[in-house]
Amino acid sequence: MRLRVWDLPTRLFHGLLALCFAGLVFTGKSGGDWMRWHFLLGQAVLALVLFRLVWGLVGGYWSRFSRFLPNPAAALRYVKSPTQQPGHNPMGAFSVWAFLLMLLLQSITGLFSDDEIASTGPLTHLASGTWVERASSWHVDWGFNVLLGLVALHILAIIFYQFIKRQALVQAMVHGDQMHEGQHPASTDSTATRLKALVIALLCAALVAGVIWRYGH
Repeated sequence: MRLRVWDLPTRLFHGLLALCFAGLVFTGKSGGDWMRWHFLLGQAVLALVLFRLVWGLVGGYWSRFSRFLPNPAAALRYVKSPTQQPGHNPMGAFSVWAFLLMLLLQSITGLFSDDEIASTGPLTHLASGTWVERASSWHVDWGFNVLLGLVALHILAIIFYQFIKRQALVQAMVHGDQMHEGQHPASTDSTATRLKALVIALLCAALVAGVIWRYGH
């Protein structure tokens, strides 16, 4: 049966995050005048991650964190005997949490980074030189490389499930539905739910913008 798994706010979050990440890689590598866009995209990612953290508590059924808490035992059972299930499988749960943690850390360190050439994060003046140096080192080195590794693993997993396991993950993230046998609860994806998501997203964006406006240099 056709089951609504991914509500529209979750799908939009996923798409916007992918676009922002691609833009961040391009602008970060280009440097120069592109760094202004790099900082803006980084702030957008921070707002998106904050939205997802809230949406993980109040969003659609399969988008809630309670549905995919990291569980090593469940992940091991899944590796030994993979079964199709709605939403994120136990291995995917670890991927989502790793992405959210790394994106949050990468966004915050970006606010305190200084390339010692022409670009400084808007909050660098609030931290000591030692912490700015640490934030900058993490942001451009370890943090960036770990995120690239997570993205590569994510793409490989999608290819594996799409073409080997014949599970239409990409299509599901576009239209929101998956095919499953048996009875499973569907994610609520009503107009009211979408309006609630819009309000949360605007509040998250306002919070990030407000912090930058109040404390940025």
